[in-house]
Amino acid sequence: MRMKCKILLLALAVGAVSCGGDAKTELFNGRDLTGWVCVTAGGPAAAEVFTVQDGCIRVAGQPFGFLRTAEQYGDYRLHAEWRWIGKPSNSGLFQRIQEGDELWPSLIECQLESGNAGDLLGLGGATMAGVESPEGGVPVKKRVGGASEKPAGEWNEAEVICKGDRITVYVNGVLQNECSGVNTRGYIALQSEGGPLEFRNIYLTEVE
Repeated sequence: MRMKCKILLLALAVGAVSCGGDAKTELFNGRDLTGWVCVTAGGPAAAEVFTVQDGCIRVAGQPFGFLRTAEQYGDYRLHAEWRWIGKPSNSGLFQRIQEGDELWPSLIECQLESGNAGDLLGLGGATMAGVESPEGGVPVKKRVGGASEKPAGEWNEAEVICKGDRITVYVNGVLQNECSGVNTRGYIALQSEGGPLEFRNIYLTEVE
């Protein structure tokens, strides 16, 4: 049975601070999951899937699900760092998530799967301009560069720029993908899909 579990803490979800003259919106406060909503499929409570340890969000990887922001966002530059705990597996950064806490709502996934980081996928019926949507499958736009991930256990950096109907993805400073024709606003999320990993330094800055 598919079960939806939500953590929606009523304190402020984010804090806007000044960083080198750029407005920065912290999505993760380093202490708890204030400002996040958890959605999982069946079984365990949210607290068993997404936890905070040593200033990081630790993702169990099972069951499948996602931890999304309580607020929707329009144009932004998302910075997030991740590393695998043990054997590299699968996860993603979700952009432009539309209403509906099921697996999966309409969204664009920036793939973090080991060996494929930087691919873009349309889930829940989401499409990308010029990308074929196979019958019974999902549209996938493969990354344009060679693998730029770091060895297992090391921290990787993702920069995802969402402006209007376009998304641009950098992995460890390397341009890996671009797409257009997507929704212009939505939630942002971290995915649980496969194996354990950690996220840290999750924040937004303004897009020029």
